[in-house]
This record gives sequence, structure tokens and C-alpha cells, in this order.
Amino acid sequence: MEQEIIVITGPTACGKTGRAVELAKILDGEIISADSRQVYTGMDLGTGKDLDEYGDVPYHLIDIAPAGSKYNLHNYLADFSRAEADIKARNKRIIVCGGTGLYLESALSGIVLPEVGENRNLRKSLSGKSLTELTEILSEYKVLHNTTDVDSCQRAIRAIEIEEYYKMHPEAKEKADRRKAKPRNAKIFLLDISRDLRRERISTRLEKRLNEGMIEEVRKLLESGIPPVDLIYYGLEYKYLTLYLVGDLSYEEMKKRLEIEIHKFAKRQMTWFRGMERRGFNLIHIPYDLPASKYPL
Repeated sequence: MEQEIIVITGPTACGKTGRAVELAKILDGEIISADSRQVYTGMDLGTGKDLDEYGDVPYHLIDIAPAGSKYNLHNYLADFSRAEADIKARNKRIIVCGGTGLYLESALSGIVLPEVGENRNLRKSLSGKSLTELTEILSEYKVLHNTTDVDSCQRAIRAIEIEEYYKMHPEAKEKADRRKAKPRNAKIFLLDISRDLRRERISTRLEKRLNEGMIEEVRKLLESGIPPVDLIYYGLEYKYLTLYLVGDLSYEEMKKRLEIEIHKFAKRQMTWFRGMERRGFNLIHIPYDLPASKYPL
């Protein structure tokens, strides 16, 4: 039987990294990150890498892409499979840790996304169309569950490009269909924390990171030549700190709006996890402060 993967997930600021490290030490394991922003180098405080917590525990899929680039789900699934094989080859246990629901669920579902190249003729035919028009075209290919496909013209065109590829390559579409994929054998622990305590921890952590140099981190990224629009693309800390540093927001307005957005982000994470349960994943709810040694492994 395939070795069981242990997963530690939950909303931001609930202490996932610490618990994953504890489990890795207990199980002689290595950690695969499931965080869409921790892949970028130089983006440390804003993404909450907390690398000092790992000690001598090996970790994967952190600091593997340059800041300013656009890492995506396709990249992640390919890198996840490579990390998984690498850890298994050394007979170590795999602990997945992170709160990016799309990355986590897709990896656990076992889907395989094809490498879809640029369709220049298609892009030319779509050039100049409005986002509303592109959304209508995409809806002819599939039911639009994922609104991120249509949050910009660029993303909508890419989504249409992928759907057109699937139309021409039905075998690739089947491998990417979660209903037909072979799920990985995993035990998923969801760190349970009350809404009020979660909000308190988010606010405390934000203050701490601002004091530890998060503004300087973003300033250094800007000074390295990364355009503001590329940092804004990453959202949350990088969006609002960039807006502050380029003079579009005051410090107090930046802090206030960022704190509100992080709270909203945590709420969206919990919505995703509830969705995973509806889609058939068994998430074992564990008190966020329960020592890993007491987990029902």
C-alpha cells in the first residue's frame, strides 16, 4: 500500500509550520510546502516562511522561484511530484504543510496538468476583446466555478487557451479531471482555532512583522528592479506595502486595509476547507495548540 502522506493545514496564523516540524521529527520526515507565495525567494516575512522553525528538518518547494515571476498550479504539481519522489527514494515520511487550498487539494487529488503552449492564432483572435466577452467565450467551454480564471483579460485568454487544448487533446483533459484521478493516500489534519483567537493572532503577527522589517523587505524587492505592479500581483502584504512605498497609501491606511484583507483571506481559506470536505476529503479537526505527539496518527 502507498505510504500515507501527513498533511497539516489551516488558516493563516494558526501555527502550521511548528506542528509540521514537530511531526517531521517524530516520524523522521521531510516537509513539502503547500503555500503559493513561499516559493518565491526574497519574500520571507510577508509570506511567513519562519525558516528558523525548521531547524535541521528538510523542506521542499520554498525559495524555488525568483520574486517577480509568475509561479502557477502547473509548476506546483510538477514540483510536488518531484519532491514526493525524492523523499520516498530516501525512505522518509512526507509531511505537507500549507494553507493554499487550490495547491493542496490539487496535489492530493492526484491530477496531472499538461504543458499547454502558447496558441498564437487563438490569442490573436481574442486580442482586443473585453473581459465580459472573454468570460462568455470561456463559459462556452466549461461551467465557471473558479472566478480567478476571469479576474483579468490575460487570465481569461489563458484559460480559453487551455480549454481549447483540452478540446483537441481529450486524453489530457481526462488526466486533469479530479473525478477520474487517483487521489494520494493522505491523512489531513486541519488546525482548529476560534475566529476571535485567529483574528487576535493575525493582528499580533502583522504588528510583529512590520516591526521586524517587512517594509524593508518589500523596499529591497522594489529596489532590485521588480516593478510595483508585479509585487501588487501577489496580494496582501506585498500589495499594500508596495502601495505604501510608492506613496499611494499612508502608513496607517496601509496597515488598516492590510489587516482587514488578511482577516478576509483567512475566512476564504476556511471556506475552501469546508468545500474540500463537501468534495469528499476527510479533514481531521485538531486543536491548533495540541502537541503533535498527541495526534491520532
